[in-house]
Amino acid sequence: MNEITMKMQADQLIRMALQEDITSEDVSTNAVMPTATKGTVDLIAKEDGVIAGLDIYARVFTILDEKTEIDFHCKDGDEVKKGELMATVTGDIRVLLSGERVALNYLQRMSGIATYTRQVAKLLEGSKVTLLDTRKTTPNCRVFEKYAVRVGGGCNHRYNLSDGVLLKDNHIGAAGSVTKAVQMAKAYAPFVRKIEIEVETLEQVKEAVEAGADIIMLDNMTPEVMKQAVELINGRAQTECSGNITKENIQKIREIGVDFVSSGALTHSAPILDISMKNLHAV
Repeated sequence: MNEITMKMQADQLIRMALQEDITSEDVSTNAVMPTATKGTVDLIAKEDGVIAGLDIYARVFTILDEKTEIDFHCKDGDEVKKGELMATVTGDIRVLLSGERVALNYLQRMSGIATYTRQVAKLLEGSKVTLLDTRKTTPNCRVFEKYAVRVGGGCNHRYNLSDGVLLKDNHIGAAGSVTKAVQMAKAYAPFVRKIEIEVETLEQVKEAVEAGADIIMLDNMTPEVMKQAVELINGRAQTECSGNITKENIQKIREIGVDFVSSGALTHSAPILDISMKNLHAV
C-alpha cells in the first residue's frame, strides 16, 4: 500500500471513529464550554515504551479543526520514559476535549504494538530471522497496526488476501492435498507471485517441497520437529514458522535456521502503552 492510499484510508477510518464517539454532539463538553475558547493541553507518557502513531493522533484533532496546532517533542520510533512530555496541543478547547479519547485510543494502541514488537525484535538480533506480523489485526485498524509493527522493528506479512498466496490447512482440505493445492495455486496465480503453504507434519513438508512451493510455513511444530523440517527442506524453499510465537518462546527458534517468524501476538496480544492528556487550560 503506497503512502497516498494509506493516508486516504487512515482519514476515512479516523472520521468513522469520530462519528462512532460523537453521534450528534459531545454533551459533556458543550455543557461546560458553550463557546470557542483557545487552550492548550500536554501529552504525557505514563510508562516507558516506543511511540507510534503521532501523525494519526494529530490528524484526529485537525479533522475536527484544521487550526489545531501540535508541537511534538518526540517522533515515531522514539523510546519515551514515564513522565516525559511528548507533545503540546493548542486549539479550541472543545476540540481538545472531544477528540481526546479517539486520539489517545489510536496512539496508545499503536504505541503498545510498537513497544511489544521492539521487545520481540531485540530477541532476534544477531540472527538471520525476519520478524513478521499476521492478519490477526483489529477490524478496520489494520493500516494502523501494521504500521506500528514496522515502527517497532518488525516487517509486514501480506496486507490482505489480495496480496499473496498463502495456502492454510482449510485450503489444503478444500483442494484435497498439499500437492493439489500447490498445483492449483500455480495454475491460477501469476508467475510473479510466490506460493506459500502451511504444513503441520514432516510428511506434509516433503510433499510441499516436491510440489514446488516457494515458501513453507511450519505451523505449530516443536523446535525439534521444526529443525528436522528445515534440514529436510535444505534450501529448496524459504521457511517460515508460526503458531503461538511470543517473546517468551521466540529465542528457542532463532537458531533453528528458519528465514521468517510470523507472530500474531504482535498485534492481537500487545498491551496498550499508557499515555495521557493532562494540564488542559485556557490561554
